[in-house]
Amino acid sequence: MARSTSTSADPASPVVGLDRGLRGLVGYNMKRAVHILQADAARVLDEFGLRITTFSALSVICDTPDVTQSQLAAALNMERSNTVVIIDTLEQADLIGRHRVPTDRRSYALRATLAGIKRREAASVALYAHEDRLLADLTPQERAQLIALLRRIVSPD
Repeated sequence: MARSTSTSADPASPVVGLDRGLRGLVGYNMKRAVHILQADAARVLDEFGLRITTFSALSVICDTPDVTQSQLAAALNMERSNTVVIIDTLEQADLIGRHRVPTDRRSYALRATLAGIKRREAASVALYAHEDRLLADLTPQERAQLIALLRRIVSPD
């Protein structure tokens, strides 16, 4: 893999302080990277009849059988009312099922169907391949470091 060296004259220089414009802002660079990753991920997921939000919800449901709608909303960091539309979409596609929680008649437990588990697995394989293509210039160690650094970003509240 060819590596380019950055200098302060390079407009894409990652060295904060050498570039006080947009390219020196972490948020701006993250936004650009997210846009690239999400646009291609949306195309990949479309082949499976999923969107980024439905794939995310299906993944949480597959990984956490009997998760409640409230727990799903918290895991996805979204309003509970917004998750209802996602849950309805997944249920209508026969990818998940809703089951009453015996101890709380107001709550539903969500469980992936066999079709949902298979769809999530196939979509995951495709998404990992998509990220492998887009992040080909990063070594496995750099990729792990990037994930670790992003996870260290905390909410200001």
